[in-house]
Amino acid sequence: MQSPPFQRHALLAAIMLLAGCTTAPERRSNAAAFPSVTAFSEFRAGAPIPEAWQPWSLSRFKPRSRYQLIEDSGTTVVKASAQASASGLIHYLDVNPRDRPLLSWRWKLTDLHPSQTSADDSPARVVVSFDGDHEKLNFSDRLFYNQFHLFTGQQLPYAALMYVWGSRTPKNGIAPNPHTSRIKIIAVESGRAKLGEWLHEQRDVAADFRLAFGEEPGKIISVGILTETEISDRTLEAYYGDFAFHTLQARQQ
Repeated sequence: MQSPPFQRHALLAAIMLLAGCTTAPERRSNAAAFPSVTAFSEFRAGAPIPEAWQPWSLSRFKPRSRYQLIEDSGTTVVKASAQASASGLIHYLDVNPRDRPLLSWRWKLTDLHPSQTSADDSPARVVVSFDGDHEKLNFSDRLFYNQFHLFTGQQLPYAALMYVWGSRTPKNGIAPNPHTSRIKIIAVESGRAKLGEWLHEQRDVAADFRLAFGEEPGKIISVGILTETEISDRTLEAYYGDFAFHTLQARQQ
């Protein structure tokens, strides 16, 4: 039985919004998957973005944010600049979270949008995507995934964790994505107190996945960074250092 017209229109509107805003990256069947994350620090400042980090477009309706390799305190990092723009970089992976569940990275944020009301509005985000059996999705999510694929031609991953620098969501708070239950947003940092500082983060993505989704994680298929903002009167900047997956023995004390 077909859905009523108003339900179909609402679904398509949500798909258009999700396609134009914050989504998990689509899984590309022809993309090379790497066993580890290519480090930015292995390249010189001013060089092109490493080939393993592919452009990730969030919306056909918004300009792309700018990403460049720069030197900061003697180390090559990525500087991301956004002004009424939205895009990211994605690195496809083949990582078993049972073997290497710890993800470490560094980042620095210069400002937060003063009108932010949730972590989902954060200009600095790290997205870890997981493989899984799409047949296990509930009816609502399967319908959404199928309609998203039909509308955009893209296949969303089974699930994703989005680590953000939030504004009002407290640190370590988990916020739902308004469009699908398969993306969970975790505020790794929150507020303005540490703006302008390089912060080192380490997350047990397997433990975060269990807490967020109530099941064991599948293979990690990508890690991505994205920087976006709705404001047009100034540029927001975010900086990202190297990413790496580690064993539990590497956990910081």
